[in-house]
Amino acid sequence: MAIKIYVRERQKVGSGVKQPKYRVVAVTGGQGAHFKIEATHFRKNEIELIAKDIGAELVYLEQMPEEKHGSMKD
Repeated sequence: MAIKIYVRERQKVGSGVKQPKYRVVAVTGGQGAHFKIEATHFRKNEIELIAKDIGAELVYLEQMPEEKHGSMKD
């Protein structure tokens, strides 16, 4: 099974701010292969380099529309 790294954009980072913009949400796959993530926020090029080095696929999660935040399913 291939390793997949799921990432999403951070919600509280404005445009033009020089802070890491992405957060790793989950890592799946890899027969017995484990790796530890030390940081909580990453720049896009950092995530891409890590994925390339371990042979993982990156999955970028879509942001939830503002009108869906906090609403319960019917």
